[in-house]
Amino acid sequence: MGLRAYIIRRAILMIPILIGVTLLIFAITQFFSPVARASLYVDITKVRNMTAVIEKYGLNDPVYIQYFHWISEVLHGNLGYSQEQRMFVLPSLIKKFPASAEIALYSAPFTILLGIYLGVKSAVHRDKPIDHLTRVMAIIGWSLPTFWSAIILLSVFYGGFGIFPPGRLSREADKFIRTGIRLGTYHYYTGFNTIDGLLNGQPWIVWDAIQRLVLPCVNLTIVQIALIIRVMRSSMLEALNKGYMVTARAKGLSQGEVINKHARRNALIPVVTISGFLFAGMMTGMVITETVFLVPGLGRAAANAALHLDIPFVLGFSLLTGIVFVFTNLIVDVAYAYVDPRIKLG
Repeated sequence: MGLRAYIIRRAILMIPILIGVTLLIFAITQFFSPVARASLYVDITKVRNMTAVIEKYGLNDPVYIQYFHWISEVLHGNLGYSQEQRMFVLPSLIKKFPASAEIALYSAPFTILLGIYLGVKSAVHRDKPIDHLTRVMAIIGWSLPTFWSAIILLSVFYGGFGIFPPGRLSREADKFIRTGIRLGTYHYYTGFNTIDGLLNGQPWIVWDAIQRLVLPCVNLTIVQIALIIRVMRSSMLEALNKGYMVTARAKGLSQGEVINKHARRNALIPVVTISGFLFAGMMTGMVITETVFLVPGLGRAAANAALHLDIPFVLGFSLLTGIVFVFTNLIVDVAYAYVDPRIKLG
């Protein structure tokens, strides 16, 4: 089966999974009253006749009819009105998404690649100083509470040295962008400040954004890289003890070829899975990191919504998270075929 046919087949198989996700999310809504569920469709603070709204969206109808009403609204982009964000949920998710995605864009590749490199080094030099050092780093990183490492980083670098401030942009940069958008002299192309700054010919905006990305990215790397290192080391040690490693050395292959072309490639399978879902988790927001560093992303918004019982935003965020993870699973499956040619697309 070719790659294109495999992707199409997998995409078709995702449909029942996505339906299952929507059914689970919808099932949660049944614990709330019809008045509370009305916020999944309209801004209830502006509704004068709640009975008419309940009747219009069939909130007293049988469950399966309610589901079809709700999924129809979702497919038309209506995820309800968020009281916490003071806007409809879908535009709010779109607005918050770039802040989380920008952090993921810069931290995830570095975390994954460095984790793989250190994991391989640790396995190849087993029980040597670099192995002991890497294992200690992994244990410390995995044991550190995310909020604690974030506070320490902020206290040392911003509090002590006055560099890498929290937030997403400085007041000057934010005001410049808002004014530029209003006047038509600045345009949002991607929602990523580091990219839009370049596309608008404003390198100082890029530098302003980068300074505020450093600490969130470092904090995520410290915590997440530990898992990559541990899994890569374990998988690499297992691969190095396989019979085909002895055969490869017997054929006269160099140590570098044995490690890079055979052992590492076979050891990457479990790491690909972890890396895919790690990146998906970053894309849908990091609650603690975003809260400590004052990043207006999805994770921070979802946490505030949960604290204030903002049902529409929580459910919309859950739906987005489910969709991201389902598509990530497809990407991971396709990546397997490139990492290990023994895996057939079927």
